[in-house]
Amino acid sequence: MSFDLDRLVRNNIRDLKPYSSARSEFKGSAEVFLDANENSFGSPAGNGLNRYPDPLQVRLKKRIADLKGLGVDQIFAGNGSDEAIDLLYRIFCEPARDASIICPPTYGMYEVSAAINNVGVVMIPLTHDFQLNSRAMIDAFSPNTKLIFICSPNNPTGNLMQRQAVIEIIENFDGIVIIDEAYIDFASTPSFTGELQKYPNLVVLQTFSKAWGMAGLRVGTAFASPEIVALLNRVKPPYNISTTAQQILLEALDQKTQIDEWIKISKTEREALRIALLDLDLVQTIYPSDANFILAKVADAVGIYKSLVAKGVVVRDRSNVELCEGCLRITVGTADENRQLIAALRDFGSKLEVSII
Repeated sequence: MSFDLDRLVRNNIRDLKPYSSARSEFKGSAEVFLDANENSFGSPAGNGLNRYPDPLQVRLKKRIADLKGLGVDQIFAGNGSDEAIDLLYRIFCEPARDASIICPPTYGMYEVSAAINNVGVVMIPLTHDFQLNSRAMIDAFSPNTKLIFICSPNNPTGNLMQRQAVIEIIENFDGIVIIDEAYIDFASTPSFTGELQKYPNLVVLQTFSKAWGMAGLRVGTAFASPEIVALLNRVKPPYNISTTAQQILLEALDQKTQIDEWIKISKTEREALRIALLDLDLVQTIYPSDANFILAKVADAVGIYKSLVAKGVVVRDRSNVELCEGCLRITVGTADENRQLIAALRDFGSKLEVSII
């Protein structure tokens, strides 16, 4: 494979003169800031929120770099992973001409972002055991195929993609391969960030919304070569992560021991939930999971979903998703939440038996 990053970048992005914010122009220390038209008198919320945040999140990225064993210039921080997905389309895909490859069933925002950016999508469904059809993907490559999205562990199926199949795709594609690792903390396999030095066409997405418990903060990361990260920084909005989000995340990064304990508990509860679900007659199949959720094929997905909602228990009905017919996606909750779920399912099952009789 011959990889040429410059060839992939849209001409208008390559020639773009990015917006230069007041905070990006100033370097050094100062006491009087009269450069950004902020409210000099303060903020009702206090804590310096009258000032714009660091546009490149330097302190935050240094902490993330230490945590991940990467260079600061290999890290893009965004408003959730969704911002990075959108920016990758804008940087590499010419509207109404180029295309991406996605492998359903998978995370829906890959397709939605493509539609927003008027970019074509080539669908290469997963196999029936929810693995990549790497041969079909390679056969689908064309000069206008610029991006491939691979979710591993996959959403909504929960399984990891076979590593060798992923590497085969990376090594045979001269565009950008994006591996979405939103759930990697719950898996036992190493992250693909360890492959960034070897593969210049690789981008790895991660998030602080799952294992780190900060979905409400909306901070995601893209790890890639310094050249790709520089492109992402060129196109992003100037202040894409708020001061509050940066401050809270910096504090949270000191709590790695707590996060590791929660991950351990989640894995234990995942196995306990799997066993409890399999004990129910209305559950037909539990698919292997390396995430913090379980995909379960059940006797009556729509009926069970409605019954659970009526009892105040919300799961995700995935029965209308390709290859997930009859399935519910169930997040691993606390031990008490999982018990409430199982009790509600048992109640539904007993009523179903009565109605059949």
